[in-house]
Amino acid sequence: MSNYPKNVVMNTAETYRELEIKIGAIKLKGNLRLAHTNKGIILFSHGSGSSRLSSRNNYVANLLFEKGFSSFLFDLLTEKEDVIYENRFNIELLTERLLKVTKWISKYHKTKHLPIGYFGASTGAASALCATVELGSKIKAIVSRGGRPDFAIKALHRVHTPTLLLVGGLDKVVIELNKKAQAEISGKCELKIIEGASHLFEETGKLELVAKHSNEWFKKYLV
Repeated sequence: MSNYPKNVVMNTAETYRELEIKIGAIKLKGNLRLAHTNKGIILFSHGSGSSRLSSRNNYVANLLFEKGFSSFLFDLLTEKEDVIYENRFNIELLTERLLKVTKWISKYHKTKHLPIGYFGASTGAASALCATVELGSKIKAIVSRGGRPDFAIKALHRVHTPTLLLVGGLDKVVIELNKKAQAEISGKCELKIIEGASHLFEETGKLELVAKHSNEWFKKYLV
């Protein structure tokens, strides 16, 4: 344990670690899955009101793990911060947190050798897009699930990272918002509409399709 940073708390499992990252005066909790490959690590940027315990994002992370991808699901906000509703839509704050956690992961001895990708949901997709503008080529690929890239509209023309936008076919308003975002993104960008899926992809088999498309995207651009 002496080889680990002092601001990290973890369990004893080799493939699953509970981390606590200190950023200034606050601590952010996260769950790290370590695959026994060097394919890459996916950082999950959660949507409004969600956290590292999101059942949907954990489902996707588990399926990606089976394909050989490591992942880190963490809380962008502390419990006290999350009580303030406006914080959930504060893209500048969420982006700042994602940037700092990304830099931490890129230095952590267990993950520093891995290429990094982002998986964003809802407003988390906006923070992922804004963060990749700051980090440039350090972020190899982005997947957005039911994302709100319109919250990052001013930054989209500076996004050059290969981006996959996944939207449910029943989510009509978000489909239009993603179409407009796709037109603004400078780099490689694909929009896939998953027919029969709502905003949360709660319908049978739809999250599995999200994981399938995500795996294909990360396999193509992250590995």
